[in-house]
Amino acid sequence: MLTSFRRATKSKIGTVILALFGLAIVASFAIADVSGVSLGGSGLGSSTLVKVGSLEVTDREMDMAMQQRLSQVRQQNPMADYSTIAADFEPLLQGLVDQRTLQAFARKHGFVVSKRLVDAEIANIPGVKGLNGQFSQQAYESFLSRERLTDAQVRDLLEGSIIQRLLLTPAANNTRVPVGMALPYASMLLERRDGEVALVPISAFTAGLNPTDAQLQQYYVANRSRYMVPEQRSIRIARIGPQQVANVAASDAEIAQFYRANQAQFGASDSRVISQALVQDRNVANQIAARAKGGQSFVEAARPAGLSAEDISIGPQTRKEFTELTGEQVAAAAFGAAEGAVVGPIQSEFGWHVVKIDSIRRQGGKTLEQARSEIAAGLTAQKRTNALADLVEKVQEALDGGSNFEEAARAGGLAASSTPLVTADGKARENSEFRFPAELEPALRSGFELAANDEPVIEQLTEDSFAMVAPARIVPAAAAPLASIRDQVRADWITKQATDRARTAATSIASKSGGAAPLPAALQQVKAELPPVRRVTARRIDLSNMGDKVPEALRMIFAQGQGKSRVGADTDGRGFFVVKVTRIVPGNALSQPALISEVQKGFQEPLSQEYAQQLLGAARKALNVRRNEDLIAATRKRLLGGS
Repeated sequence: MLTSFRRATKSKIGTVILALFGLAIVASFAIADVSGVSLGGSGLGSSTLVKVGSLEVTDREMDMAMQQRLSQVRQQNPMADYSTIAADFEPLLQGLVDQRTLQAFARKHGFVVSKRLVDAEIANIPGVKGLNGQFSQQAYESFLSRERLTDAQVRDLLEGSIIQRLLLTPAANNTRVPVGMALPYASMLLERRDGEVALVPISAFTAGLNPTDAQLQQYYVANRSRYMVPEQRSIRIARIGPQQVANVAASDAEIAQFYRANQAQFGASDSRVISQALVQDRNVANQIAARAKGGQSFVEAARPAGLSAEDISIGPQTRKEFTELTGEQVAAAAFGAAEGAVVGPIQSEFGWHVVKIDSIRRQGGKTLEQARSEIAAGLTAQKRTNALADLVEKVQEALDGGSNFEEAARAGGLAASSTPLVTADGKARENSEFRFPAELEPALRSGFELAANDEPVIEQLTEDSFAMVAPARIVPAAAAPLASIRDQVRADWITKQATDRARTAATSIASKSGGAAPLPAALQQVKAELPPVRRVTARRIDLSNMGDKVPEALRMIFAQGQGKSRVGADTDGRGFFVVKVTRIVPGNALSQPALISEVQKGFQEPLSQEYAQQLLGAARKALNVRRNEDLIAATRKRLLGGS
């Protein structure tokens, strides 16, 4: 609601607010972020940009402040350089001056920040605490090294931050906005205005406009930049993909060789569910074997040896797996026995084994004919991948050897094609139906990056698709010939003439409808058919509630006096409108205390800023701030160049 009031107050604050309430460089350090900004006085007169009392702002401090600002901007815009932050030079300098002003003012009046208070601030800086959560001198020294600061610089920064907090905050906090001050503004929000709005459309003034050839030519020449056609290129493309290696396939000999080499995958195999008792004494093993062969279950046979069901259960095993577990001799015996047989005892390096074959699971495998299609598909895919890579390499070697596009295409047996003239976005001006294939986007990009005399390049389009690319024809950016855009130029000429007529008519209506003259009567004097006058009534508070969506005509009603008429451009491009204020009814907020209270709250923040500025201004005046304008200009030029 109070946007307009707040906007008005901003112009009074200026760049000084960079130093207010933690927004200055020093305050931001005190919160968490130091990032290398040094405010320590150097005492070198030849490098002093500004002197405040006995304190100075040096060119080195300004250098570091600009470096800090650039570092911040680069977090959002990695391409930023000093020219990007040229507008920040003076506000940053003023922030440093305001910092020095408060320090000098405090010293002049005996306001001393104790070492103990600064120590407490240092202890609260993130990153200076040890694992126990307490201040660590080692962590603090690491912090200083990382941020490239000295202890003296940090203390100077924090002293300035504390002074800001203790001097400016009390002056700016808890501001009181009297009812008598808020009442006129609250009443202004309740002010009601009646107005009239007349639209003067461009379309009402197009009748009879028929340009001659000379007029079109003159208009075209004067507005040539409006009809510029961006650079166009015809791009030569030779695709390299699966279609070039479609005849590559695995031979019968290769399929048979692969089948023989991968019998583990295709041959018959079996696995066995095995139980095993492993003990270190042969007699114990003999007893287990005897009990198992005598009819006891293998679990019961192994139990006297202290083995449980979990100890003897091995589960399904291939011969390879069981060999790795027990050794070749035990595995050979186990896989040579019949289902249900008990084998052993057999000795290995691990002890004595007694093995029972619980069951046998056999897999029949695949014959060569059964596996042929599977093997052929895999081998063919791999051969085509290799063949495609070889073809790409062959074409690239031809280009590297000096071959042109046609020669390299012949070397690889490639078919080439050329696109119509297209712009960098892939559109063809002479064929609105043309669409550059989406899968060739990398080729389009390269086609516009290459110079006319550059050698062709090979771009990868997809995982298994490539293209050799070169520009075939380049048409520089230029204005389109008048003959090709005659209808467009004619329409633009008519619009321009009609716009001029509509503007002249709107100006005439405004001049004739001032004072007591009615706006509808002024419209009737225009020799064109215009929409009827529209009447508008609104309060200023309504505009505040609309935010940034206030219609321009309504805004103008509240920007001129009663009986006044003004012309404005229609924001939708339809033409112009004439606005006349017919009545102003002042508001009275005495009956709306809630609105007065809201206005008071709305003024607290800008008023706080104003108080802080006034205190800073008084301090600057008392300390006689002196600027070395020549050195400031030289520093700016050194950092920013011609910006």
